[in-house]
Amino acid sequence: MASCTIHTAPYSCSISRPAAKAFSLGFHQRHQQLIFFSSGRRSAVVCSAEKTVVIGLAADSGCGKSTFMRRLTSVFGGAAEPPRGGNPDSNTLISDTTTVICLDDYHSLDRTGRKEKGVTALDPRANDFDLMYEQVKAIKDGVAVEKPIYNHVTGLLDPPELIKPPKILVIEGLHPMYDSRVRDLLDFSIYLDISNEVKFAWKIQRDMAERGHSLESIKASIEARKPDFDAYIDPQKQYADAVIEVLPTQLIPDDDEGKVLRVRLIMKEGVKRFAPIYLFDEGSTISWIPCGRKLTCSYPGIKFFYGPETYFSNEVSVVEMDGKFDRLDELIYVESHLSNLSTKFYGEVTQQMLKHSDFPGSNNGTGLFQTIVGLKIRDLYEQIVAERAAASAAAAKV
Repeated sequence: MASCTIHTAPYSCSISRPAAKAFSLGFHQRHQQLIFFSSGRRSAVVCSAEKTVVIGLAADSGCGKSTFMRRLTSVFGGAAEPPRGGNPDSNTLISDTTTVICLDDYHSLDRTGRKEKGVTALDPRANDFDLMYEQVKAIKDGVAVEKPIYNHVTGLLDPPELIKPPKILVIEGLHPMYDSRVRDLLDFSIYLDISNEVKFAWKIQRDMAERGHSLESIKASIEARKPDFDAYIDPQKQYADAVIEVLPTQLIPDDDEGKVLRVRLIMKEGVKRFAPIYLFDEGSTISWIPCGRKLTCSYPGIKFFYGPETYFSNEVSVVEMDGKFDRLDELIYVESHLSNLSTKFYGEVTQQMLKHSDFPGSNNGTGLFQTIVGLKIRDLYEQIVAERAAASAAAAKV
């Protein structure tokens, strides 16, 4: 049963599609619209005939969520942009297929309120999980919502904005897997796990270069957030279907610059519609140094690892890359040795990486694994759509 919400002052009502006949509402099959007549006024509302697929992305601030979202929306086609004609400080991004919601919008306390109560934005007490659950569930069920907006510029809670059900909803932020009710709504979940050493190096690069912060203020900010991060954010990775873990390189002894990274893609086994990728031979343990005539490698080179592991008592497969690419066009050599990539044609991973070569992490495992996870999410979405189509066809025959 499809459901929708009619927004026309002074009305805001939910209505099921079968009920449309009883109320003599017109339904436009092609455009999925109901035409609602009231006191000589006509209002059109877009209905979602299928449930929205919901993806959750968790990470701390400054850990690459925005870059991952750009890579993901690119896989589905179309650039993600803020809602047209809406609040210029909206955190929402909309493309042809996807809508990305920042969970900071569910802060229950503004910046002043958090300061007065002595809590950080990471603390669950500063967030409205009841509203988060209600609205994510409504969107998943095909119902539009009036979502609040947290203004990162002013630190205030702005008036809400209308969010219509997309084909794919991505909820990204600090707490997408913290509340079990929200967690159960997710069709797939990802956690970006940045080690303290790398996070510190990244924040120095970003906050000193772009925001003019001092080294002392950056250190103080990290230390102030750490207790709440350890208590409320980091534990969510145990629930994730895929974790992208970013660590200091092991190729350079005592490296503290963070320019060369060791990145691990940790994939939970047994997840519905998700087949972990593998290197060479599925289930084996493999160490591979591909540098040579087919892959240009400057110091310190590149090293890959693949094998089974246990992660929070779950069986997982891990693909690891340590080092960085000198030439992205040569990535096709690495891509040809990886399987279960869910690409639509030979070289699609390399094409996506070249397309976004200016994105952060494009020369190392962060960009590679973000791209691959994006392709896996596209495949998961297409499987869900195919299953629903098959179920509808079977029901029509009854």
